[in-house]
Amino acid sequence: EMEAKYTRKMQALRDEMDLRRKTEIHELEERKNTQISELLGNHEGAFGAIKNYYNDITAKNLTLIGILKEQVEDLKKKETVLEKEKADVLLQNKGLMEPLQQTQELVAELQKKLVRYDRDKEALMNSKAHLKVTQKELKDLQWEHEVLEQRFSKVQAERDELYQKFTKAINEVQQKTGFKNLLLERKLQRLLSLLEQKEVELSEVVAASNLDPSALSMLSHKLEDVLSSKNATIQDLQLQLARVCKAHNDMLQTFEARLTDFGIPLDNLGFQPLSFPLLGQ
Repeated sequence: EMEAKYTRKMQALRDEMDLRRKTEIHELEERKNTQISELLGNHEGAFGAIKNYYNDITAKNLTLIGILKEQVEDLKKKETVLEKEKADVLLQNKGLMEPLQQTQELVAELQKKLVRYDRDKEALMNSKAHLKVTQKELKDLQWEHEVLEQRFSKVQAERDELYQKFTKAINEVQQKTGFKNLLLERKLQRLLSLLEQKEVELSEVVAASNLDPSALSMLSHKLEDVLSSKNATIQDLQLQLARVCKAHNDMLQTFEARLTDFGIPLDNLGFQPLSFPLLGQ
């Protein structure tokens, strides 16, 4: 009974499990069918889109191929024309080679001339700059020349005025020194004459008086004292005369030096300045 009981239970459980399994299988088949349907729908849509896309591309490519074929035909025609033109150009080039060579030589010569022109242009610019500097220096020199001319005129006027004053002063000094020298010489001559006269008188007195030697000695000493005093006076006069002559000569030398500085020849004075000899010359 127990075996029958458990056999019945086992059969019931088996039937239940089979039913559950069938149910799950059925549900699983339905989900799979739904997914397959969705995938088929999606694939059909995608395939349709791709088909349309590639159909468009194919149509465009066919159109483009047609256009390219037409272009290729046009290019072939153009190529044929260009080949003919190329042949004509080659013939023209052969004819133009000699003129081209001549033209190239001319271009080379012109380039050399252009280089020389650039050098000449640069030299001209430098010359213009130097000319501007020279013109400025010329203006400065002209201005300095005008200033120097004005200064020269002023110095020349001062020179003429100084020349006149100096000539007048020379004449006055010559007159004064000549007059003073004449007075000194006359005074000296008078003193010398007086000395000679006194000596003669003294000799006559000594010869006529028959004085004794002591008195004669005393008289001689007095006479020597007088002579010494007169000689001292004569030396003083000679020294004064020498100083005056030296001052006169110094003034003449200064005058000649000033004339030389101003560029005046000594011959333009119109007279020869008198130079007095120094003492002992």
